[in-house]
Amino acid sequence: MRILMVGDVVGRTGRRAFRKYTPVLRKERGVDLVVVNGENSAGGKGITRKSLDELYQGGADVVTSGNHIWDKKDVLEFVDQEPFLIRPANYPDRTPGKGCCVYPFKAKNVGILNLSGRAFMPALDDPFQKSEELLRELSDSADILLLDFHAETTSEKMAMGFYLDGRVHAVVGTHTHIQTADERILPKGTAYITDLGMTGAWNSVLGVKTELILRKFLTAMPVRFDVAEGPAVYSGILLEIDDTTNRTQSIERIMIREEKA
Repeated sequence: MRILMVGDVVGRTGRRAFRKYTPVLRKERGVDLVVVNGENSAGGKGITRKSLDELYQGGADVVTSGNHIWDKKDVLEFVDQEPFLIRPANYPDRTPGKGCCVYPFKAKNVGILNLSGRAFMPALDDPFQKSEELLRELSDSADILLLDFHAETTSEKMAMGFYLDGRVHAVVGTHTHIQTADERILPKGTAYITDLGMTGAWNSVLGVKTELILRKFLTAMPVRFDVAEGPAVYSGILLEIDDTTNRTQSIERIMIREEKA
């Protein structure tokens, strides 16, 4: 089984790139399942009905998120009705939405988990303890387990990778929008990468117009972050999992740089 996991889609440029390259990768690389982080897909922060539908139309099977999931308030109108849209599971129990889902593919059930880190992030429940609850919840229903760990620091992401090594098939980091070059199979068999990277405008600062970010750093004044446009970068990883043993065989970094929009 081949699973494509795509990094944070940022705004209109990111959605366009996702729609452009995901069908190509599905066909050329024999992708069976696509998981994408969509928390920045609407105007750079949040998810709307329109941005979610564009991700599905582009080939997404499951959409994960993070700390910006609530930035567009209309997400509350559909988050509880979408079976394959998930938010970090370590939000309080009364929070709308859900923190995991099970996606059926042929004879396999793929469990996708979403957690948020706590270092330099909103104060949520302990993601390590919450992961234990999720594993118990999915132990009887999922053959394959994947975690999108939406966190700021490399140390917290790597700690989670080793904490779950051998108990899930992949731990991938999101949130920082910069793809890391540390993809590997951990000692007990879990695929790991610190950050998938971003799908959005290549000539930008994390998907935002460069001049705005420079103004912010140079003046320390409040600045509205508008999403950049132009040529895109498409970032993620491709997992290969053995159909017979369900063991993770490989993890491959994917980065496509568009020459022109």
